[in-house]
Amino acid sequence: MDVPTSAGRWHAIAFNSGSSSLKFGLYEWRTGHPVCRVSGEAHGIGGARSEFRVADGSGRVVCLDSAPLRMPQDVVVRFSEWLVQTGAPAPQAIGHRVVHGGPMLRQHCRIDEAVLQQLDAAKPFAPLHTPAVLSVIRGAQAVFPGLPQVACFDTVFHALMPAVAKVLPLPASLRAQGIQRYGFHGLSCESIVQQLGQAAIGRPPNRLLIAHLGNGASVSAVRDGVSIDTSMGLTPSGGLIMGTRSGDLDPGVLVYLAREQGFDARMLEDLVDHRSGLIGISGLDGDMRTLHAAAASNANAALAVHMFCYAVRKQLAAMWVVLDGVDAIVFTGGIGEHDTAVRAEVCAGLSSLGVRLDEARHRGLANPVSSEGSTCQVLVLPSLEDEQIARHTHALVGHH
Repeated sequence: MDVPTSAGRWHAIAFNSGSSSLKFGLYEWRTGHPVCRVSGEAHGIGGARSEFRVADGSGRVVCLDSAPLRMPQDVVVRFSEWLVQTGAPAPQAIGHRVVHGGPMLRQHCRIDEAVLQQLDAAKPFAPLHTPAVLSVIRGAQAVFPGLPQVACFDTVFHALMPAVAKVLPLPASLRAQGIQRYGFHGLSCESIVQQLGQAAIGRPPNRLLIAHLGNGASVSAVRDGVSIDTSMGLTPSGGLIMGTRSGDLDPGVLVYLAREQGFDARMLEDLVDHRSGLIGISGLDGDMRTLHAAAASNANAALAVHMFCYAVRKQLAAMWVVLDGVDAIVFTGGIGEHDTAVRAEVCAGLSSLGVRLDEARHRGLANPVSSEGSTCQVLVLPSLEDEQIARHTHALVGHH
């Protein structure tokens, strides 16, 4: 791959950690915006089979191998080696997506030892994600010693939610410990607002619903670019039905399991995070593509798809009331961007609110995918979390 040297330009690496995967990219700052030079993803970290893939700025795959990746740090090392081998520009900073910073970290910030200690203390808020991102940060410190690193939190976008949406109906002694609704997918939501602001209208719609639908899923209500409510809560386990996560449950279910079946905290966590949601309903897996393929002959797979769509449209309708009307609905995330059938079923359930899709535009992904007679625009946009990481990293440590 030919990677020009771009002398004098500012570059940053963005790392986006999952529980068993890691996305990464090299961004260059040009005329006030981050531009992706290369992007990639490692899957199956710590498993029997892993994959490391890199694509250039146009999306063309330029590296694909299956070398064992035991830990997230191995991906950091592999990517740094690839950058050197190809003569790519050296980064000046590194940014990380952090799902949950706990009650103390509510703004994107530079990483130092104090921040790392606070992240370690916040692990109980996001036990699926935080250990992995801490591993990546430590790995990046070892591979890129001395480079400034930045933590970009999914919770920041929702930090200004009003008390009526943020406060949980619990005793004050518990609320004082930081037990509240935080909300997640914040970098994704930021990227949607950013994209709409760059569009011809020059600013995002005043009343916006963002449906981030993927293995993790949420709906957020945004007014004038600011989150006022969202479906996830204290942790990323709440809200909508997800790939392996239950979403909202009657708390009595968990009390019943603890009292009558002897479930302890670890067993409950495994149940709601790994064995519920689409995988629990279908008995197959949490991948919507698998469920679509099986739905014609498997009633539970069909039910899982319909329950997911039902949950999404219920949440969209509730947030419609919160906003007192909607100017635009944006679908994003893996399912939101690519699953035409799910979007169609969700929007069909909102027909009483006047939501209408233009079938041809919807199939062809020509925004807006709504018809002229729809009460609000319906759009499909990519979730550009890594670009937001690069943007915040430049804002905090970039050389202007």
